[in-house]
Amino acid sequence: MFNGLMANIGIRNEKSATEWYSRLFERQPDARPMAGLVEWRFDEKFGIQIWEDPQRAGGSTIVIDVDDLDAVDRRLRSAGIDHDEPSPGGGRRILPITDPDGNQVVFVGE
Repeated sequence: MFNGLMANIGIRNEKSATEWYSRLFERQPDARPMAGLVEWRFDEKFGIQIWEDPQRAGGSTIVIDVDDLDAVDRRLRSAGIDHDEPSPGGGRRILPITDPDGNQVVFVGE
């Protein structure tokens, strides 16, 4: 049925958003397919893009399933990315964060 997923997040400024998401993902982007579009690939068929689109900025939410939510919590704190503590949500635990444009990135795990 489905063979892959590339999530897309609307942002206001490519340069500042690339810096923030590079800290979030602990690495530089994998590709810049065209002006205003930056992407990180986490395997052959799974990735996240940021797209400079000021009218759409702040309206995106992505959910990322992780193996160790507490490790993500510690890593985000050490990277200087502000967030609340992990909390119960949907039968698991969630760790929502907000990028500088107001988009939501929600980590979910045990």
